[in-house]
Amino acid sequence: MFERFAIFYTATGPLADFGAAWLGWDNAAGRVVAHPDIAGIDVAQVTATPRKYGLHATMKAPFRLSADSGPARLQRAVADFATRHAAVDIGPLALGHDHGFVALRPVAPPAALHDLERAIVTELDAHRAPLTPADIARRRKAPLTRRQDQQMLDWGYPYIFDDFHLHLTLSGPLPDVQAARVVAGLQPLVAPLIAAPCTIDAVTLMGQDGGGMFHQIHRYPLTG
Repeated sequence: MFERFAIFYTATGPLADFGAAWLGWDNAAGRVVAHPDIAGIDVAQVTATPRKYGLHATMKAPFRLSADSGPARLQRAVADFATRHAAVDIGPLALGHDHGFVALRPVAPPAALHDLERAIVTELDAHRAPLTPADIARRRKAPLTRRQDQQMLDWGYPYIFDDFHLHLTLSGPLPDVQAARVVAGLQPLVAPLIAAPCTIDAVTLMGQDGGGMFHQIHRYPLTG
């Protein structure tokens, strides 16, 4: 059913409901959601790039399954991982425009968050098929550092480990003026949703369907 898989953090409750409407895709229910009307913002245009993922933070980027793995084996591995690792309190989130796109990001991400990301990337990597030459060429269209390029070759994705910065993406690439307008429009909607500190309390196994859309297969609470 799914062509690729990924490990994401996915929110629940009001924040998840907001993200589904804003992006236009509910990855838990696997359905299209109507965008909100926000004066002066073309929400469909702003969210076109990240829509297929739904509201999420990438922990292990999308990958094809290795020849030695399979959907059921991957599910068992993620379930086992979740029993061995604890939830991580990452503190408050802030809305902002950084690295070219609007997102919710931790104000002061703790070292434990980076430890969790490193564990997800490395411990589940046996289930990832090697990148194809086309995958590598596509990644190299972006300006990668030498370290990022090697991480891409070794682990399938360049922005990991010291280059990992957790974010819940809310837009595609935007120029500064447009991004400022989007942040201003979103701030009153988002503020009450991120008033409390955020906890990475689970990891979610995702599947990408033939149309490119990502679906939640299962959300595994971190109970270690």
